[in-house]
Amino acid sequence: MKVSMEVNGRTVSGDIEGRTLLVDFLREGLHLTGTHVGCDTSQCGACTVHVDGAQVKACTMFAAEAEGAKVTTIEGVAAPDGTLSAVQQAFQDYHGLQCGFCTPGMVMAATSLLHDNPKPTEAEIRHHLDGNICRCTGYHNIIKAIMAASGQEMPALAAE
Repeated sequence: MKVSMEVNGRTVSGDIEGRTLLVDFLREGLHLTGTHVGCDTSQCGACTVHVDGAQVKACTMFAAEAEGAKVTTIEGVAAPDGTLSAVQQAFQDYHGLQCGFCTPGMVMAATSLLHDNPKPTEAEIRHHLDGNICRCTGYHNIIKAIMAASGQEMPALAAE
């Protein structure tokens, strides 16, 4: 079957099997490997992308379901000239990453959160990130980065 969608601002298409997951189409069909596959069970959030503006775990969606949709991956978050988004820059500035495996999904989740809630509380950030697992950082610097990207003062975090 043929599928066509807009990915990171450009129209793409490809021949796929009906069972092809969106994450596999992005990684294998389009070579956009920033969207990671961590668990294949929608538990870790490493495959988070935006589909028509909504946060989606790409391992839970068939590529055919994205027919005609606008998909944004981590590769599409920075400006065309390579300037990092506010969220990406804050992750860098506040060391919101260690091994980096969860980072694309965390950045996509944070971007979605700040789009819907420009000034989230620490509790709202923690709740929103509930579906994204990081095994390295302990989340403190991720939360600091999201608070910074929102332009808020960073209070002492609850578990520090």
